[in-house]
Amino acid sequence: MLAGGQSSRMGRDKALLSFAGQPLIAHALSILREAGLPAAIAGAPPDRSTFAGQIAGTHPQASESLVSFAPIVEDFQRGSGPLAGICAALAAVATRYVVFLPVDLPLLPPSLIVYMLYHAQITGRAVTVSSINAFAQTFPVVLDRSVLLALKNDLHAGQRGCFSAFQAAASGTGQPIACVAVELLVQSGQIAHPLGLAAAHWFLNANTPQDLHRAEALMAHAIA
Repeated sequence: MLAGGQSSRMGRDKALLSFAGQPLIAHALSILREAGLPAAIAGAPPDRSTFAGQIAGTHPQASESLVSFAPIVEDFQRGSGPLAGICAALAAVATRYVVFLPVDLPLLPPSLIVYMLYHAQITGRAVTVSSINAFAQTFPVVLDRSVLLALKNDLHAGQRGCFSAFQAAASGTGQPIACVAVELLVQSGQIAHPLGLAAAHWFLNANTPQDLHRAEALMAHAIA
């Protein structure tokens, strides 16, 4: 999971903002765990104690679960964008495939993560993303560890855009990015939101306070 970034449009660290009674970062970890995956926090500040302390001040119970069950992969290239956190995480794990989910997509269902990982495993594609309304989404993304070198080269070359880096990395393997169409998966019953939320809302980015309020309103309406 990616928890870095400047959160300039939000006005404060979005990872610590409350959504549905818990910090966004804890909600993102819940999505990954409900998908059956072990979770770690990538792109966090190098000072782990300060970061954990901030979470504790926001929600003590969430802090306890994060510190106990979600190791932090330190981002040593602060200011280099999420690509730096992705590279750090890929270098820190031993599994072939790694799922990256940012904290600002709180409405995504775990079933989408499960399907994307399954698709990557059966196709062998190095980069797997999803699309909504025929528009490819940068996140969540499933990456094969084999793309680490290509992503690091782009990072060192000053590349900050993740999707273009994913495209270049996939091209280097001789195959394009794999893109799964969310609408088709919903129509065929292969994925669904646990609260019945329409797929058109799943990729709402909580980049501003208004976005976060809208996401909370959609969640509340789905629960009602």
